[in-house]
Amino acid sequence: MSEHRRKPPQPQGGGRAAARRGQSGSSSGRRAAPRGATGSPSDSYGSGFYGLGSEERSPGGRAEARRAAQGGRRRAAEPTGGRRGGLSGPPGRGRGRPAPGSKRLIDYPRAHKFGWRRWVPSWKLVTGLFVGFVGSLVAVAGIGYAMVGIPKVDETAEAQNNVYYWKDGSQMVASGGETNRQIIPLAEIPEAMRYAVISQENKTFYQDSGIDPKGIARAVFNMARGGQTQGGSTITQQYVKNAMLNDQSQTISRKFKEIFVAIKVGAEEDKDDIIAGYLNSSYYGRNAYGIQAAARAYFDKDAIKLNPGECAFLAAMLKGATYYDPAGATSIDTSATPQANQRRAFRQMQDTLNKMVEYNHLDPVERAKYTKLPAWKNPRSNTQLSGQIGYLVDLANSYVITHSKETGITEDKLRRGGYSIYTTFDKNKVKELETAVTKVRKANIKPKERPKTDTHVQFGGASVNPATGAIEAIYGGEDATKHFTNNADQTGAQVGSTFKPFVLAAAMTWGVRNPELGSSQAQDERTIVSPKSLFSGKNKLKIKDYDGSIWKNEKGEEWLQTNDGQASYGSPPKFKIDLREAMRESVNSAFVQLGMDVGLDKVKEAAVSAGVKEGTLAGTTFPSFSIGISDPSAIRMAGAYATFAASGKQRDPYSVERVTSKDGEIYKHKADTRQAFTSKVADNVTDVLKTVVEKGTGTAAQLDGREVAGKTGTTDGNKSAWFVGYTPQLSTAISMFRYPDDETLKNRTFLEMFGTGGQEKIHGASFPAEIWHDYMDEAMKDLPVERFPAPEPIGKVLNEDPAPTPTPSASETEESSPSPSPSPSETEPEPSPSPSETCTNFFDCGDTTGGANSGGTDGGTGEISPSPTPTETDGNSRGNSNGNGGGFFGGGTG
Repeated sequence: MSEHRRKPPQPQGGGRAAARRGQSGSSSGRRAAPRGATGSPSDSYGSGFYGLGSEERSPGGRAEARRAAQGGRRRAAEPTGGRRGGLSGPPGRGRGRPAPGSKRLIDYPRAHKFGWRRWVPSWKLVTGLFVGFVGSLVAVAGIGYAMVGIPKVDETAEAQNNVYYWKDGSQMVASGGETNRQIIPLAEIPEAMRYAVISQENKTFYQDSGIDPKGIARAVFNMARGGQTQGGSTITQQYVKNAMLNDQSQTISRKFKEIFVAIKVGAEEDKDDIIAGYLNSSYYGRNAYGIQAAARAYFDKDAIKLNPGECAFLAAMLKGATYYDPAGATSIDTSATPQANQRRAFRQMQDTLNKMVEYNHLDPVERAKYTKLPAWKNPRSNTQLSGQIGYLVDLANSYVITHSKETGITEDKLRRGGYSIYTTFDKNKVKELETAVTKVRKANIKPKERPKTDTHVQFGGASVNPATGAIEAIYGGEDATKHFTNNADQTGAQVGSTFKPFVLAAAMTWGVRNPELGSSQAQDERTIVSPKSLFSGKNKLKIKDYDGSIWKNEKGEEWLQTNDGQASYGSPPKFKIDLREAMRESVNSAFVQLGMDVGLDKVKEAAVSAGVKEGTLAGTTFPSFSIGISDPSAIRMAGAYATFAASGKQRDPYSVERVTSKDGEIYKHKADTRQAFTSKVADNVTDVLKTVVEKGTGTAAQLDGREVAGKTGTTDGNKSAWFVGYTPQLSTAISMFRYPDDETLKNRTFLEMFGTGGQEKIHGASFPAEIWHDYMDEAMKDLPVERFPAPEPIGKVLNEDPAPTPTPSASETEESSPSPSPSPSETEPEPSPSPSETCTNFFDCGDTTGGANSGGTDGGTGEISPSPTPTETDGNSRGNSNGNGGGFFGGGTG
């Protein structure tokens, strides 16, 4: 058949379906593609209907045609590149999207999503990542758990001794670092002790797996970001750390090791064994490891006999005995006073008992019995620490710890032991000082015969080498295993007139202010004072400010300074006396006025320059400051006088020469010398103090063939007495006071010493000077005789007319008959104000309202007219009650 006789081609597929497809196709806005261009069936229908002269039909039929038509509609519906914000590429594909049919391992950013939806991960992706993360953790934990083992307790819990040596290199004692522990079985540990610790530390102990995930996460997070380390530990973890791990550092790696070991211990060991191991290995303070040693250290009984209150008390010690031991630890931290520690321990103990009741571990009726701290004791676990040895070890330990920046030894490291500590203590001098005190005590102090006056009598003493600052001897008390407080260190006993040399040193260093100039100019226009200068020795002297105005306190009350025995010195009407005579007879009025003329700020500066710790100075804005209302320790007073002995060269007292360990020498003391005073000033102070011993109140301290300089001191109410003196080679301070030795008593105060030892009144010239003499006579035997440097003339003689009269006479307000010159054994004009102006860091304050005794009365102290009430307006007048006083080597210590 010819071409022109063929029928016109019909729509593909034919019929209504074809029509619908055609309409749909036309509605898409596109022209129909020519036959053969779209993959549709053959353009010719010849073979379809007639079967003649047509091309062969493509396979697929109608189904293929429908698919092709639908694909065309989808492509037509997709926006072009220009309508998709400029995305280039073939129609229907965005930039960066995979080609149709391609697949990615992680569909992110998400394909076939647009805008912000592309960046939202699918739930499949989130789930997959979480599962992967958890799986990784499980794998790491599994590997860690498999790799760690349970360490042997005995190999890692043993601590070594610290060995202490005398100055001559011989061994003093092996102590301080040994493990004072006696392992006892669970049956001998009271149930109350177990539940006290569980209730306070880990209430889910018997149910948990050995770790606290929340606590661990918190600890790891804080350590990772460099914050304060935290334990986050269960009892099992603490047991592992205390008894199984040598490495006690707070690092993430060690923490993970602790966790894995704790999990393994929790899974493989019985809970009762863990709690027993924890209580047997923990440190309770006082060098006591384990509950048995702790029971002995605090209560002198076996652990099995502890009651619930004592158990709750010991549970508090596990939090850190430095801040919970009721005996205090001011040598380590000045805030750890007995009072503060007792308050902390009581609160913690009560909280533990309450929790035991809350968790049904203690009957409420039984709990009600324990509302006070138990009657704790102060025994030392090592009998080698008896006598003075315990005080010496404590002093050396305090020095090592408080100088940790130089020594590198913390309290924890020292406790673990392994150190050889070479001290400055002279074995013979320590023995001789103890012998001298014991001799006087046995001969004079008889508490059974005189219970009202001879009980609670305490002595303290210290010797310092002026050339080095080395502490060569101390006397801390009768026995370190019976009397816990070191009397050579900070005690709170006021020093009285032994403070006067600092006033004289200030007058010869800075001089008195010019009363004709204003206050600012007067600081610059000063006159250096000669020891020959004259000042009033009148009793009840009205104290003046440097400008001549009568000194008044903030209430407008005048200060009347009294002398000991109410005696006036010098000839009436002005009662002038030179400073050498005033020092020799310890005339208060002269030195109080001198201090005001120089300026109390300069007096304070002189004392600090000499070596007194600023934190022990009291009432620095009151006239009585010049006559010793402060309370430096015997160690610091001996060190300050050593500055005068060394012609003004000041060296801080120290007790440790060097420290070694298995790694060799780790610390060696380096001398730090500074010129506190010129040699002219220091040598003149020494020359004046020589007259005190030669023919003044200190004659009892004379040594045959040797020059001695020194000063006596007695305080208001006769509550403490001192003698501090020195030769060119050794400076020694001796103190005496009455103070209850029972630390459990509340509101302890210093007691008067009228009648003590059978004497009407205790002066520095009596027992303290006697002890000083007996000790120094022995201590100096093997030393060559040396003389003090001859002093150069210094200063200007003030108030020359009239000439001084050494014989004291009655004042205008006293009896008309002259007062005799007081002998050293009877009266000594050198008291200081009452404790109303000062409280110690060890003890509670009594009445601080002032009164007639403010500034002192019977000791030659200040009176305020009409009613004396000097208050502590100066910030330095007393800071010791909150820890500023501290121990010897801590902040603000003796």
